[in-house]
Amino acid sequence: MSIGMLALLAIIPILVALIFMVGLRWPATRAMPLAWLVCVICGLVGWKLSPSYLLALSLQGVVVAIGVLIIVFGAILILYTLEESGGMETIQCGMQGVSRDRRLQAIIIGFMFGAFIEGAAGFGTPAALAAPLLLALGFPAMAAAVVCLVFNSVPVTFGAVGTPVIVGFSFLKNLVAESVAANPNLPFQNYDGFGAAVGQWATFMHAPMAIILTIFMLGFMTRFFGKEKSWSVGFAAWKYCVFAGVCFLVPYLACAWLLGPEFPALLAGLLGLGVVVWGTKKGFCVPKTVWEFAPHTEWDKSWTGSVPPSTKTEFRAHMTQLQAWLPYVLICILLVLSRIPSLGLKAWLLSFKLNFVDILGFKGVNASIDYLYLPGTFFIVVSLMTITLHKMPKAAVSRAWGESLRKMKSPTIALIFAVALVSIFRGSATNPIDVPSMPLALAQAVAAVAGSVWPVLAAFVGGLGAFITGSNTVSDLMFAEFQWNMAQALHLPRQIIVAAQAVGGAMGNMVCVHNIVAACAVVGLSGREGEVLRRTFWPFMLYGTIVGIICTVLVMLNPGVF
Repeated sequence: MSIGMLALLAIIPILVALIFMVGLRWPATRAMPLAWLVCVICGLVGWKLSPSYLLALSLQGVVVAIGVLIIVFGAILILYTLEESGGMETIQCGMQGVSRDRRLQAIIIGFMFGAFIEGAAGFGTPAALAAPLLLALGFPAMAAAVVCLVFNSVPVTFGAVGTPVIVGFSFLKNLVAESVAANPNLPFQNYDGFGAAVGQWATFMHAPMAIILTIFMLGFMTRFFGKEKSWSVGFAAWKYCVFAGVCFLVPYLACAWLLGPEFPALLAGLLGLGVVVWGTKKGFCVPKTVWEFAPHTEWDKSWTGSVPPSTKTEFRAHMTQLQAWLPYVLICILLVLSRIPSLGLKAWLLSFKLNFVDILGFKGVNASIDYLYLPGTFFIVVSLMTITLHKMPKAAVSRAWGESLRKMKSPTIALIFAVALVSIFRGSATNPIDVPSMPLALAQAVAAVAGSVWPVLAAFVGGLGAFITGSNTVSDLMFAEFQWNMAQALHLPRQIIVAAQAVGGAMGNMVCVHNIVAACAVVGLSGREGEVLRRTFWPFMLYGTIVGIICTVLVMLNPGVF
């Protein structure tokens, strides 16, 4: 079967998910099981995968989905625990002291706080933590989800302490070694040096978006969720966006160019957040007029979900701000301590896992749950600690846990089938007829048409990988060698094209089903995933278009193999 026919088969499950979720507005609980079934049929027909192998891959996906669901449950539990303890109202009161302007709150929580969480944990955690915070501050659920999903892009290439770069391009080690052996005059002499170079080139593509995207999303928010229905109201805060962007970019660029890929997102989020909050209190670049959403009674019904919006306009503190924020501080500390290998805690936590090896007897079909290392485990532990820290009565604890468990039904169904589909996509690489995997067939078909304009499209392939798999790291693992080979065949600078892959995998976080299901679950929008995807698609296209232009310019300015 030709690559074109394989690509056509491979895209059918994706189209099914998009048509039913976005076009027909089916909930993910219905659309994803159907898409999975179509994927199974395509695997049988196009890749000649046996029914038992497809079942093994699906079970592998179920195990992986459990890990994601623990993160979702932990994020929901933190939200309801803080609501019942009075901590959330205290945070709301404190945020009013920083600024009542919803545009500024979106930048502080959605972008800066989210960037720090991405640098520490990654894997969809930022939206799961930041979106409920915005919801509690009075944002419509739909706005909170969309803003946090879109903003979780610029830092993602360096998320989880550099994992997308360090691990994502590990399959290139031999290719890099061969290139170094053939040309000892390269600016780097090993894989670590290549990874650092990829991160550095990626910053050139990401950096403008730290400002462009924040301005665009504030305009997007006021246009579609504001009473004025105007882009210009959001754009009016452009000076503040530039200020926040610079506060983020200075440590972001410095870390990427001087320290390597481990800490750009982590330190940029942390240091930038501190400076932005301080500058906001001082009134630096703060708009003269405060912008608010319309009263809740005027909101479109599609903006809210099963979690009722806060109807309060004034909040009182039930405790000190330190006590209220302490659960989030503890989460951040635990995430950072557990993600830095040199501290030793990471290796110890990873030694505790549930292993599923050679599922149903198929060699290499493995899955595991690192139950102590998962961010969701930290969320649950901190939720338990909050009971004592905030002196919660038993009735409040019971309400928080009960409501959190009730919210898990829809995301559980959606994620199990979504991740099972992803597992089949990846597992299709092992097939009896020796043809490319489903995602690689798609990429090769696009490449055959693209030719010399590949720099414009390279990031979109990374985005496709993240959309399918839900992970920048997995997208890089899947397409790194393909991007390298495309660059070599077209005589393009390989580290720049690979960097475009890293950036594309990051921007794909906006539209990947995993993240959307998780974000919808924590703000009470389960079943409305298609509506969220329709709104995040356009920022995704904007991001990819600008990155494509930047990548093309960088290629023109840096001709040659390296």
